Amino acid sequence: MNKYYTTIGLEIHAELKTKTKMFCACINNPDEKNPNTNICPVCMAHPGTLPVVNKKAVENVVKVGLALDANIADFTEFDRKNYFYPDIPKGYQISQYKYPIVSGGHLADFDVTRVHLEEDTANNKHDRGDYSLIDFNRAGVPLMELVTEPHTFASSEEASAKATFFAKELQLLLWYLGVSEANMEKGEMRVEANISVSSDKEKFGTKVEVKNLNSFRSVERAIKYETDRMIKILEEGKGEGIVQETRGWDENKQLTFSQRKKETSQDYRYFPDPDIPKFNLHKLFNMEEIHKSLPELPAQKRARYKKDFDLKDEDVETFINDMELAEWFQSVVVILNDVEKIKIAVNYITSDLLGLKKNNADVKYPNVKNFAELIEMVFQNQISSRVAKDLLIRITKDDMSPKEIAEKEDLLQKNDTDALTKIAQDIIEKNPKVVEDYKNGKENALMSLVGQIMKETKGSANPSVAKEILSNLLK
Repeated sequence: MNKYYTTIGLEIHAELKTKTKMFCACINNPDEKNPNTNICPVCMAHPGTLPVVNKKAVENVVKVGLALDANIADFTEFDRKNYFYPDIPKGYQISQYKYPIVSGGHLADFDVTRVHLEEDTANNKHDRGDYSLIDFNRAGVPLMELVTEPHTFASSEEASAKATFFAKELQLLLWYLGVSEANMEKGEMRVEANISVSSDKEKFGTKVEVKNLNSFRSVERAIKYETDRMIKILEEGKGEGIVQETRGWDENKQLTFSQRKKETSQDYRYFPDPDIPKFNLHKLFNMEEIHKSLPELPAQKRARYKKDFDLKDEDVETFINDMELAEWFQSVVVILNDVEKIKIAVNYITSDLLGLKKNNADVKYPNVKNFAELIEMVFQNQISSRVAKDLLIRITKDDMSPKEIAEKEDLLQKNDTDALTKIAQDIIEKNPKVVEDYKNGKENALMSLVGQIMKETKGSANPSVAKEILSNLLK
């Protein structure tokens, strides 16, 4: 029985994919290399400037809410969140407090509390030695924040695994909806974990927030480390115990470190932004039309692949995590229109095609018709697996019919027993030692002879027929 329970609540920020920033007309370009290029008086907080809400950013958050099966607010407003950091030019952040756009919802074992919209901060650069610089290109970029309900787990391992899975599922959801690139390496998606430990499953312990986790590995390791750290404090019973605070994660040292005392909502002195009008979202957007426009979501695609094609879980995840591959595969499915053929196609995709792409990033997905034709030839037993693999390489390089290639180069599988018998007899005569080994009980020696027949016929011989002919000749 576990002595301690771990409770996790997540706060995840994701930069939204829009042409312009949240409250001004500056370009929203996360790949901009030149500092302080995409800025204007509004996002630099010059006196007298007024914010204008980006409607597309609001619509993107509405899409997320509908995908989470959440409630979309009828009334919403923006608030001022007051704090003083160098990367906040106004001295406050425009965010949402009491009336978020989205409330409720569910994803991957976590209930969602809210999803709201705010502006991102500028980017501090601390790599200059004894001074820092600020790049305001990111200041004012539309930033979605999702907050989950706390969820209690029986162990730190389970808590870290479930939290990481949730973050991955949210990233997938944002990709499928097309609302965010959510690239964690670029800081377009950042995870913060609220962690507490208690010996009583019904009571929460003191909460510690670990901020700005920028990889799934960091999410998993930081939660595990912080949970174990707090358990150790409780076990030892020393000092003042666990302190409610904000901690950072040191990737190099693989540990958390104290940053500051944890703020409360009162510390931020929220109040409605007087420069931004209130919104009635159900009048501003047609919720039914937006809901109809949503694509097939990851959970729905998983269920369909399992039900319609009976694929292995790991194969399903391969397609779920690669939208380009899934779209190409769907076109293949339409042509093949047969579960057994589709299973053969999946095997060649996951085992061979993706192997080619892994070794050479320039390898392209072949023409859908050519690939489907290749699978049809395999299904009809017209070519051997060896020939199929070789033809697959050919059709990734050139837009060519695999059937035409096979016919032209005499690669169609040979089932002619008379022709194969002559080849087998020649192979037997040339390999007396292998024949002797086989007759002395080494079964693998027979497959060596089959391999030589396959080589002689450029892989076009039917290996089952070749094996049967050899067995008969060597009796």
